[in-house]
Amino acid sequence: MDSLLRLVAVIGGSIVLTFIAGRLTDLLLRRADARHPETPLWNMLRRCRTAVRVLLFAVVLRGVYRQIEWRPLQDHEAAVGRILTLVLIGASAWCVVLVTSAVVESSYARYAHGTRDPSRLRRVRTQVTLIMRIVTAVVAVVAAAAMLLAFPDLRAVGTSLLASAGIIGIVAGVAAQSTLGNLFAGFQIAFGDMVRIGDTVVVAGEWGVVEEVTLTFLAVRTWDERRITMPVSYFTGRPFENWSRGGIQMTGTVFLHCDHTAPVALMREKLKDILDGCEAWDGRGWDLAVTDTTATTIVVRAIVTAKDPDDLWTARCAVREQLVCWLAEKHPYALPRVSTSAAAAPPEYEDRVSKHAPGSDA
Repeated sequence: MDSLLRLVAVIGGSIVLTFIAGRLTDLLLRRADARHPETPLWNMLRRCRTAVRVLLFAVVLRGVYRQIEWRPLQDHEAAVGRILTLVLIGASAWCVVLVTSAVVESSYARYAHGTRDPSRLRRVRTQVTLIMRIVTAVVAVVAAAAMLLAFPDLRAVGTSLLASAGIIGIVAGVAAQSTLGNLFAGFQIAFGDMVRIGDTVVVAGEWGVVEEVTLTFLAVRTWDERRITMPVSYFTGRPFENWSRGGIQMTGTVFLHCDHTAPVALMREKLKDILDGCEAWDGRGWDLAVTDTTATTIVVRAIVTAKDPDDLWTARCAVREQLVCWLAEKHPYALPRVSTSAAAAPPEYEDRVSKHAPGSDA
């Protein structure tokens, strides 16, 4: 009976001590957040309170569980100690990941608050995302290795694996060549500033926005809400269009096929009127010119500018729609048509026919 009471007392005391320490830590973080409202770090660190409580409980229980004189616990003392060690390692890894995430996100939030350049924000956001993935992967691997070392039998297995590391390394290198290539390509994208989260790109004939970047793949959200997932090695080994690199201002074109009698000068004036009433046009430039001709039509090209790809798409659609409607209403003869009447004869042919006609003086 005394041993059972001691068990309850030790576990209960560990819970109470953990609860008090957790509340005290949370109170200190609250006060630090109130004193330093310019940084969100202290408030973000409060998300670690559950992991910290688990860690503190494991530490306290790991240190005092041998003092419990309970028969079933003494019979399995080694197994209980190993379980507490595993919990301690897992909670420590959890805390490291959460604290690192809070520090990185807080640094990014402060940088974003003081920077107005969208391209720099996208670059830093991409780097921050990949850094957190790398840290999480490294911590998980280290924690898993530490857990395996807690089992004496697995230490011998690890020694034998290290003895054959040369052969395993060669086999793994050949088998994981594609994966390693994507991994290094992810580092190149993160720190080479090739493509960033939020960039507007054209890949494989599809237009979209980069939504997610990992160490192995990249996701592009198209205009119709589809997701295109590609290995990151695609962006390091093939050319692609990045409309957001070097500034997001863009120039676009609208092509119209018109009849040869189309009033180009009036179309140029109408284009200016359309752009003056279009909010998507940024006012940097515009133009309208005949760029090509065929046997039946001429090709009229209108040039418009916009501050970003989305506004450029809107401006192009507005110009195309309003110009066609204006031509159909005011100048329908300027639209392409298929002629079914007889072609006009050249003047020389008409004179020759009239001279040889019956009853002529010739």
